[in-house]
Amino acid sequence: MTQYDVIVLGSGPGGYVTAIRASQLGFKTAVVEKESLGGVCLNWGCIPTKALLKSAQVFEYLKHAEDYGLTVENADKDFGKVVERSRSVADGMSKGVQFLMKKNKIDVLEGHGKLKPGKKVEVNGTEYKADHIIIATGARSRELGNLPQDGKKVIGYRQAMTLEKQPKSMIVVGSGAIGVEFAHFYNSMGTEVTIVEYLPNLVPLEDEEVSKQFERSFKKAGIKVMTNASLESVDTSGKGVKATVKTKKGEEILEADIVLSAVGIKSNIENIGLEDVGIVTDRDKIVVNDWYQTNIPGYYAIGDVVPGPALAHVASAEGITCVEKIKGMHVEPIDYGNIPGCTYATPEIASVGMTEKQAKEAGYDIKVGKFPFSASGKASAGGHKDGFVKVIFDAKYGEWLGCHMIGAGVTDMIAEAVLGRKLETTGHEVLKAVHPHPTMSEAVMEAVADAYDEVIHL
Repeated sequence: MTQYDVIVLGSGPGGYVTAIRASQLGFKTAVVEKESLGGVCLNWGCIPTKALLKSAQVFEYLKHAEDYGLTVENADKDFGKVVERSRSVADGMSKGVQFLMKKNKIDVLEGHGKLKPGKKVEVNGTEYKADHIIIATGARSRELGNLPQDGKKVIGYRQAMTLEKQPKSMIVVGSGAIGVEFAHFYNSMGTEVTIVEYLPNLVPLEDEEVSKQFERSFKKAGIKVMTNASLESVDTSGKGVKATVKTKKGEEILEADIVLSAVGIKSNIENIGLEDVGIVTDRDKIVVNDWYQTNIPGYYAIGDVVPGPALAHVASAEGITCVEKIKGMHVEPIDYGNIPGCTYATPEIASVGMTEKQAKEAGYDIKVGKFPFSASGKASAGGHKDGFVKVIFDAKYGEWLGCHMIGAGVTDMIAEAVLGRKLETTGHEVLKAVHPHPTMSEAVMEAVADAYDEVIHL
């Protein structure tokens, strides 16, 4: 029986990053993967969706070329080639992970892995032993009982990425990041899109002002928005889909070619041997401590299978923390209050820390600053004036409690707030850090200035 120091079950952004860090620390490491290296993120999630959204952005530019003093005649899209480009980008990234496995001398065990008692993993009938086994099996599209996915008329994110033919109309159920990104993509391509959200606001986890701005932008783009609405049932017996949606006004029948279910994710914790080993789960998650140890010594879990934000960068950070703790290094628990969240629709959304409502509910006396991109020279020059940066500070000590952005390119700007909060930066320190002009990032400084009644350009 082959003996390893570390075996990682799953090779998504949690698993493969964990395996590389383990190898860097001198552990003899193997990673188990039943499908494609890189997991959902590289093959069916983060990366290929961004490729689709880039095509949508370029198409939008072409359609609005006149706004920039340019003439483009008969701009059109080839839906099949757009999808093909996205798959090509994903394949390239997966090959990149293969290279990293070889470079770091990590064995890739191909097949379905199952945990066994005694610190063992069985892969396609062969058993492997390790001192430390890290579960990183991720998650999949969650199915609702009244919205079963058939892969054709009622689909999840995987099918949404590889449709052979562009639908003329689509209903998107759920307005989290997955739902709104696909709603934006298909709307940009020319599909008639309706988005159905059970809660009062789109992107309901965001600051309320961000949600309202986002909803305005979606409606302006021609997307039909239904909030405080629940999809009760779907009828797929005809040519398309008839969906019964319940609203405050009563029930409404929506007709479309396809329904995309984007109502969250389901952890992949079935059929991997948790029961055989005796690992405790609670509400679809594996129970772990601050160092990702399960209740059974030698078995750990990270990423979407444990409580916390189901985000690629969180899974990577958890895996690194886990193996560094195994190595005996001095590590600190991850601060889950300082995890940035990003949504890559148009407009983009990025946020970290508390919303204004959460800060008030926590009892803080707060200072709130806001700077609209309509007052930004760079945003005006780029033709993207919708959106704003909003900052929240504790009035007493100047602690940066939260930062919320909506607009072009904000997902590349939020790291300033994450780093600032990590370093316990105060509002006055942000103000005195000179920001380059003209940039979108100036809006962070200006929003902080607004919070402290020192704003110049408003």
